[in-house]
Amino acid sequence: MEPLIFREEAFTIIGKCIEVHRILGNGFLEAVYKDALEYEFKSSSIPYSRETCFQIPYKDSILQRKYYADFTVYNKIILEAKAIDGLGDDLTSCAINYLKVSHFQLCLLVNFGRPLIEFKRIVL
Repeated sequence: MEPLIFREEAFTIIGKCIEVHRILGNGFLEAVYKDALEYEFKSSSIPYSRETCFQIPYKDSILQRKYYADFTVYNKIILEAKAIDGLGDDLTSCAINYLKVSHFQLCLLVNFGRPLIEFKRIVL
């Protein structure tokens, strides 16, 4: 079995997500969880960027549409924070697209919308 990529960084990010969920629980809008995550990242000096814009190259041009990832963390991991019923295949597909355009290898999908936090590691 191959080792998990960015194991320590991902563990730290998931830990911050669990902390946010422990305090807020489920039921808030996504923006509230993102604000709380931003607080956690700042207070822990974790390097991050919020609403990171990625352009989409196509042949010899850049397409008009852009992707906006909720967070990039440690300049190598995408974090998508959701507050929904469950993490479906459509979100996994979207995460793969984020990874393709960012050239990152790992995306963490985190769902705050349930009584127990849920997350997926998407590796490209």
